[in-house]
Amino acid sequence: MKVFWLYTFARLGVFLSCYLATWLVAGLLFDGVLFLNLWVLLIALVISSIISVIALAPLRERLALKLQDRATSINQRLEESRRAEDVD
Repeated sequence: MKVFWLYTFARLGVFLSCYLATWLVAGLLFDGVLFLNLWVLLIALVISSIISVIALAPLRERLALKLQDRATSINQRLEESRRAEDVD
């Protein structure tokens, strides 16, 4: 699950970077108005989602392949167990 944690921390890093950048820009433009925190969060979520789709595609592909391999392995073990029960 190393790939899972790597992807998760990469997504978190992208989001935190976007949140910090958006917060700084909003602080400069709106002179520190506090009610903008929800808007800053929503804008950072949208921007980080777009960046993640583009920049983290190779990592997401590796994660998908790893999960597919794991699911295939589990299905094969289940089938072998069913066949062993049928033989007995």
